[in-house]
Parts: sequence; C-alpha cells; structure tokens
Amino acid sequence: MLRFMRAIRPGLHWLSLACLYLAGIGVVLMTVIIGWQVFGRYVLNDTPSWSEPLSLQLMSWFILLGAAVGVRESVHLGLDIVRYNMAPRVQRLMDLISLGLISGFGVAMSYYGAQLAAGTWTARIPVLGWPGGIDFIPLIVGGALISIFALERFIDTLIAPAAVVADDVAKAEVI
Repeated sequence: MLRFMRAIRPGLHWLSLACLYLAGIGVVLMTVIIGWQVFGRYVLNDTPSWSEPLSLQLMSWFILLGAAVGVRESVHLGLDIVRYNMAPRVQRLMDLISLGLISGFGVAMSYYGAQLAAGTWTARIPVLGWPGGIDFIPLIVGGALISIFALERFIDTLIAPAAVVADDVAKAEVI
C-alpha cells in the first residue's frame, strides 16, 4: 500500500494543483464577466443576458474544485475541540471515520449529480443554448475529486504510525 501511495502521490499533487489553478482562473473570469455585466447595465444601458448564467456555471466549478483541494490539503473549518482532547488513537479513529464519511459523500455527490445531469440533459439553458445537464457536471467532477482526495488522506492516516494523526499526515506528506 505504501508503494502504491508513493506511486500515485505525484499525480494527485498535479491534479490538485490543476484544480487550484482552474478554480483561480474561474474566479478571475467570473469577476470579469460580472464587471462587464455591470458596465453594460449602467454605462451602455444594455445588460448582456448571457453573463449571469455563465457566471453561475463558473462559480459552481471554482467552488467544487476549491472544495476538493481543501479536502486534500486539510484546510476546511472544523470543530476540533473534542478531537484534540482525545488520545492519539482516538483522534486517529475519529479522523478515519470523518475521512470515510467525506469520501462517501463525494461518491454520493457524483452519483446523484450524474442522475440529475442525465435527467435534465434534454432541457436547454435558455440564454446559453447548452443542455441543462451541463449545470450538474461540476457536481459530478467535484464529488469525484473530493472522494479521491479524502480516500488518499484516509489511506495515509491508516498506514501512518499510530502516534501520527490525519492533520499531521496531510501537512507533512511524509508517506
């Protein structure tokens, strides 16, 4: 298992980095589009109709890609007061349960997102002319990435020495 993790870690690192950069590009593009919408509305007196649905699509992408990176980097908010007052073995068990639930949640996001996309694919987003199912593609991809990154941390926590807890494994990447 250790050899497998060492083999895939560089690929997961680059995948995470790509997600981070794509999310950043999405934020910038959304800002430009909304800026154009405001300019069009108040200066040109002609609001572009495509700006809002496209901005919402970009927002879905950068939120879910950013959430996946947050799972991999262990930077999400948490209420850890109970966890930090436990013995290292209990902390590790709590981490494994939490990461297992996060991974399962990501799988559920992808699965149900795919069902939603399939069910709405024949509808059209009026202004953009895209299939309605496009709205759910970020949910599918984001859920899969969340699940993959949570599973990576789960395995790291599982194979780490007993005294090391998931936060330490995620930050150190010693494995």
